[in-house]
Amino acid sequence: MTWRLIDSGPLDAVTNMAVDEALLRSFDPAAPVPVLRLYGWEPPAFSLGRFQQAEDVLDLDRCTAAGIAVVRRITGGGAIYHAAELTYSVVCAPSQIPGGAGVKESFRTLTRFLLDFYRGLGLAPAWAADGCAPGPFGERTPLCFAGREECDIVVEGRKIGGNAQRRLKGVVFQHGSIPLRPVLAGVLSLLRQVPPGLMADCATLAELGVNDDEAGLRQRLAAAFAAALGVRLTGSALTAAETALAAELTRDRYGSAAWNCQGELS
Repeated sequence: MTWRLIDSGPLDAVTNMAVDEALLRSFDPAAPVPVLRLYGWEPPAFSLGRFQQAEDVLDLDRCTAAGIAVVRRITGGGAIYHAAELTYSVVCAPSQIPGGAGVKESFRTLTRFLLDFYRGLGLAPAWAADGCAPGPFGERTPLCFAGREECDIVVEGRKIGGNAQRRLKGVVFQHGSIPLRPVLAGVLSLLRQVPPGLMADCATLAELGVNDDEAGLRQRLAAAFAAALGVRLTGSALTAAETALAAELTRDRYGSAAWNCQGELS
């Protein structure tokens, strides 16, 4: 099976979320062409889970003063600070995920390539259910990196990155983050509340001794994905229709503070 590989490079938060949603909404289950997208964030930004209220999590005045944008994701979960990070997103049909018809099974399949990616960097990753003391899993937390799900990935007992999935009829969407360097400490003052043990419980590649250049990491990540799913990746750009839809979503949704902060369109 051939998948499209879209390497967007670093984009601003509004564009990133508009492109992710455009890819999801443009996917045709009747003639499915699956997509793996790689991207980064420039300038840094916070993303909120689709059900969060920004004021509950962030001091928005301080975010504005610091020049840190706030954007809403199409997936659930807690807030994430995106900086010095490699991000992926996947759009496909359930039938295109080996053994992935169910939500839990597909999530394991679509995070297994991350285990292979980290192993290739000399690390010893595991799903949290296998690499941590039992539970509690699934507790709601204002920050993604403060919570633990069974299929979160841990290295040396510390959570690295985060992944979230959303399903529409006949379509699976998943995206996730791979933090490259420690940056969270610099924005703790922007949070309403800092979960106890946050800095000790999460990790970045640099903190684990991996300082490879980002271009090489992108190549490794794509290769790990192709090998884990048994697929071929072919370089692709956004189609004209996807580009137009992303521009529309930028204008009408992600360019709106009301949407990004409250989940409402003005």
